[in-house]
Amino acid sequence: MAARTLIKNVSIVNEGKITVADLLIDEGIIQKIGNLNEADSANVIDGTGKFLLPGIIDGQVHFREPGLTHKGDLYTESKAAVAGGVTSFIDMPNTSPNVLTMDILNEKYRIASEQSLANFGFFLGVNGDNLDEVIALDTSKLLGVSDDGLYFTKKGNLLADNPDTMEKLFANCKSIIAIHSEKEQIVEENENIFREKYGDNVPVEFHPLIRSEKACFEATKRAIEIANKHKARLHILHLTTEAETHLFRNDIPLQEKNITTEVSVHHLWFCDKDYKKLGTLIKWNPAIKTEADRKGLLKALLDDRIDLVTTDHAPHTLEEKLKPYFQSMSGAPMVQHSLNCMLEFYHQRLISLEKIVEKMCHNPAVLYRIQKRGFIREGYCADLTLVDLNTEWTVSKENILYKCAWSPLEGTTFHSKVEKTFVNGILVFDNGSFSEKVKGQALSVQENQKI
Repeated sequence: MAARTLIKNVSIVNEGKITVADLLIDEGIIQKIGNLNEADSANVIDGTGKFLLPGIIDGQVHFREPGLTHKGDLYTESKAAVAGGVTSFIDMPNTSPNVLTMDILNEKYRIASEQSLANFGFFLGVNGDNLDEVIALDTSKLLGVSDDGLYFTKKGNLLADNPDTMEKLFANCKSIIAIHSEKEQIVEENENIFREKYGDNVPVEFHPLIRSEKACFEATKRAIEIANKHKARLHILHLTTEAETHLFRNDIPLQEKNITTEVSVHHLWFCDKDYKKLGTLIKWNPAIKTEADRKGLLKALLDDRIDLVTTDHAPHTLEEKLKPYFQSMSGAPMVQHSLNCMLEFYHQRLISLEKIVEKMCHNPAVLYRIQKRGFIREGYCADLTLVDLNTEWTVSKENILYKCAWSPLEGTTFHSKVEKTFVNGILVFDNGSFSEKVKGQALSVQENQKI
């Protein structure tokens, strides 16, 4: 059971405001916020000078279980997550086997209930092979369906390449449809151009020209057109180009949007200049693109055309990453460091704390209709992150918690630090120490939730 805990005199960042107050946690719930007396038998934490955020909800991760657990698993990656202030995650379907049936989806929930230190949710995978089965389900009860990562299994799995499949799915699916938006035909044409010149040894700095702006923009534009036709709930995953940002609206609140998108933190942090130093370590699909794209994505995040910040956390072994361009696996681990990256932008005066919380905590809860999480409110689950904004530390092999044991951020010095992370009122992470007896909970979807 969660201990009764009183956090005193802390700066609470929530719903567009920063307020110094006390907060009482009891039975896993935020019981009271205000000027509180020290409660009997409560553990008291002095929050003076510290900032209390809602726990981060990461709307896109690949924790690799089942079937790919040499890279990561639900225990190791959730442990890294809570060390980074992430209290809930939604995991993608490209495990082995792919999550294409409710039986496999339910098995992932069972494993997570025994292994995950953070709260958990999972996308059901969708492609041409299981489309009819997905449509036959009561999809309104799901967090979402997605094709992301399924293209690694076989060609033709991306919805963006199959407008007829999109038409049928968008006309019938009642949940969010989260898609990987690139046209594989354009990517393959670009691959052939560079193969002719370089053979199999294509320099990785050409990755953003192979997985190009055109491949992304054309796919996203067509998907939005089909979704609007059917009034479907379409979410474009990991947006990478400034051009695409202009396809999204910011003139209505998130609750009213049918078409939404996100940016993954590495597309805000890196640009194409970093390939020279980091090579295939920063090979992601869609690709990290130009400095202009990076700045355009941040601008769209700030003006609400982009709704969420995610990580697309995708661990691979170093051996898998350090192969030649075409053999190197796409993706990298980020979930332990995403909040630190965003807080670094805060220190650079590029974004406010309130906006970080909106995009990493509030909006994922709103978009995915997650019950009683994502906000610091009385009666809500006590998923909380206590942050010190004035402590330097450097990413190194010694403090990386990913099972793959590396990060593209190694050597980076951050100026903020996650001190404590509460999951359902339990102090799971405390300055490097973990409490692992109680596991996270499955995220609950609430119909017609009022946020």
